[in-house]
Amino acid sequence: MAELGYASNQGSSKFNRIDFNAFNHPSDPGTRPQICDYHPNDREGVRRSYLAKGPCQPKLHDFEGREIGSRLRGFNPRWYDDFGSWLEYSMEKEAVYCFFCFLFKPELGGRKGGGDTFVVTGWKAWNKGKEALLSHIGKKNSIHMQNELKARALLNQRQSISTFFGRQTEKLRNDYRVRMNASLDCIRYLLRQGMAFRAHDESANSRNKGNFLELVKFLADHNADVKSVVLENAPKNLQLTSADFQKEMVHAAAHETTNAIIRELGDELFAILVDESRDVSCKEQMALVIRFVRKDGSTVERFLGIVHVLNTAAATLKVAVESKLAEHSLSLSRVRGQGYDGASNMRGEFNGLKSLILKTNSSAYYVHCFAHQLQLTLVAVANSHIDVAHLFTLTDKIQNTIGASCKRQDMLRERQAAEIVRALNNGEKETGKGLNQEMGLSRAGATRWGSHYGTVNNVIDLFIPILDVLEIIEEEAKDSNQKGEAKILLDGLPSFDCVFVLHLMRDVLGLTNVLSQAL
Repeated sequence: MAELGYASNQGSSKFNRIDFNAFNHPSDPGTRPQICDYHPNDREGVRRSYLAKGPCQPKLHDFEGREIGSRLRGFNPRWYDDFGSWLEYSMEKEAVYCFFCFLFKPELGGRKGGGDTFVVTGWKAWNKGKEALLSHIGKKNSIHMQNELKARALLNQRQSISTFFGRQTEKLRNDYRVRMNASLDCIRYLLRQGMAFRAHDESANSRNKGNFLELVKFLADHNADVKSVVLENAPKNLQLTSADFQKEMVHAAAHETTNAIIRELGDELFAILVDESRDVSCKEQMALVIRFVRKDGSTVERFLGIVHVLNTAAATLKVAVESKLAEHSLSLSRVRGQGYDGASNMRGEFNGLKSLILKTNSSAYYVHCFAHQLQLTLVAVANSHIDVAHLFTLTDKIQNTIGASCKRQDMLRERQAAEIVRALNNGEKETGKGLNQEMGLSRAGATRWGSHYGTVNNVIDLFIPILDVLEIIEEEAKDSNQKGEAKILLDGLPSFDCVFVLHLMRDVLGLTNVLSQAL
């Protein structure tokens, strides 16, 4: 479970506590931890989280069959219609589980309720068919039926004690509705704009409490109905502005967005695109995208989610991919393509993610990212020509010499403005909307050769201003090293070979940039 982002640590002498995260539970019943593995204070929250998701019921999975007697037998997807409220299927274990017994069996102790078959090990006696499933349900007072009643009672908020004692008047309900809608409107706005929610200091005396609280305050200042029920005018325990509330609503929005993607996918086959990278908090994150063809024939790509992985080993990534797909009742058996970059853990012939998935599904054809192949080709060709390598060494030195100083960048902008005025007066440039914009130096990226195109364009457009600034640095700089760097650039940049390669690379990278963007 550690591979899925779960941390297990010693909680008490009776059980190993698993950290509770209401939005990151494994969906596959064959891989998820048991309810008794969670701390007693967390178990109701875990149950509510699973009840909100519902049972794991992959319908388009290639269900494994095995020979029993003289016939090939296996799971029948039509059983979902008869036992859909509790029947679960594990794509990992190729076995059937009981959703209700999984949620509440730990409270019963021992091996009651059919032992561990429908909870831990999984049932796969396919030759016994529906009769065995009916036998598991049992009569009215059976263990399974008691667990089902507990599940329905937990979902039915009217039966909770807190709800019974907290019945509100019509005015309180209306106030709550206005408060909730105000918070949700602010959350939707921040999500659409991709903005941060919180600030370092959200205390009462803070001048900036963060985007969310400031936006709620702004809305209240411009709407009297909202102002009367939010922030200081709301009950202290029901302000709907806490960090936990914000996280819950963000996860709910993400859940609804993902559900819309799954509805759009429908029963179609799809391909997966996977890449992993380290975020700013130094955690390895794996991004999963699905690619499929709509009914109108157009091809679309939809971002399915990010999964935190403890390492980037191929086996870990495969478990993470399967777990993310299982959350939405999708199966690797429906995958018809997989696309990654050229890293060895992705495309390895024997132990790469590509090979591990192909062992599960031989129809999941692998395609090396074409944009990445183009980049690798450009790097290989460029590195084989000393003049091209020399050019980009010079552009890096220009960035270090001029771009590292705000004063020198201001000088560059002044020289650029003067050069534009001179060119306009001489008729060398035209005026118009979007023309002759102020620009600066950009550093070429180490892994994206599309950035080199922007660097080359900027150097050509700022060629005269760059030389002017370098001359000033050579004459006025106090540091002899800076004078030396400026002289090296003044000697090398205006040379015929350098200018020729500069324009050549603009033409070459211009062509490949269009192709790279298309890919």
